[in-house]
Amino acid sequence: MKPSADRPLKVIFAGTPEFARVALERIHAAGAEIVLVLSQPDRPAGRGMKLQASSVKQYALAHELPVAQPAGLRLDGKYAVDAAAAREAILAADADVMVVAAYGLILPQWVLDAMEAPHADGRARLGCLNIHGSLLPRWRGAAPIHRAIEAGDSHTGVTIMQMDVGLDTGDMLLQQALPIEADDNTASLHDKVAELGAGLIVGALELATQGRLQVTPQPAVGVTYAHKIEKHEAAIDWSLDAGTICRRVRAFNPFPGASTVLTGETIKVWRAKPGPSCSGEPGGRVLAVETSGIAVATGEGIVLLQELQRPGGKRLAVADFLRGFELQPGMQLGLPVGLTP
Repeated sequence: MKPSADRPLKVIFAGTPEFARVALERIHAAGAEIVLVLSQPDRPAGRGMKLQASSVKQYALAHELPVAQPAGLRLDGKYAVDAAAAREAILAADADVMVVAAYGLILPQWVLDAMEAPHADGRARLGCLNIHGSLLPRWRGAAPIHRAIEAGDSHTGVTIMQMDVGLDTGDMLLQQALPIEADDNTASLHDKVAELGAGLIVGALELATQGRLQVTPQPAVGVTYAHKIEKHEAAIDWSLDAGTICRRVRAFNPFPGASTVLTGETIKVWRAKPGPSCSGEPGGRVLAVETSGIAVATGEGIVLLQELQRPGGKRLAVADFLRGFELQPGMQLGLPVGLTP
């Protein structure tokens, strides 16, 4: 991957979670010179809540790549000192392009300007390219994979976008669709989208160095927003129809995990599927208890619960769950305490 015959492409990579690590690894393997990695500061994680480096930082350290972790990038903001240090590092890196994937910080205008200004010798830069996990303009925003599943979309995909100051409003450079399978949840679809995005960004960088990327403005129609997933959305509203409930179970797996109250316990529901038509029972009423699935009435139709988890326990298939949990037809499922749908 070379902008000219005598030197590799110099890349600044900005990303934080596993989705971004996959792309960083692929760009690095393609021969780009990673001159700087930007990632979110270490966060408390796990039962001990010890500080843990992001997936991107872990990869960077393992491959001896320079890392910066500013808490913010606004030069006039709360973390102005961090932003000023990041600005020095970005300018010193003298990169040809910045690739951004699920970074978690909004890039202010000064970053865009720095990556669009020509090199000191007049060579052009490629700006800031973003790997976005949807077919823009559908699902701009923070949670495109979750929201595509929740909405019942048949396809999602990846868009490589030229970044501007708007929220995922930049021109499209490459785009590729990906089917959403009936059993996909956010975890499984995330991995597929991450792999697709990693391959697509490598292709985009190759085309960009050859001057062959086609720029397409986003259409004004079809814009939707993938708002951040909130914990309260985990609560299952049994007055909804079975299809909507099952899509939410898939969309909120692994985070925040759909939940309901059963005999006073908050139970996570990790897998469920729509069943036959409902008999008119109120939503949340347990209709049948079988090792193949627990049938629950909804506002329209029946949901078959297939994988559940008690507080502090493991995820269990229904047959295993029922060995340690007495459940009878006629019981009522409800909302977890403190949560509203």
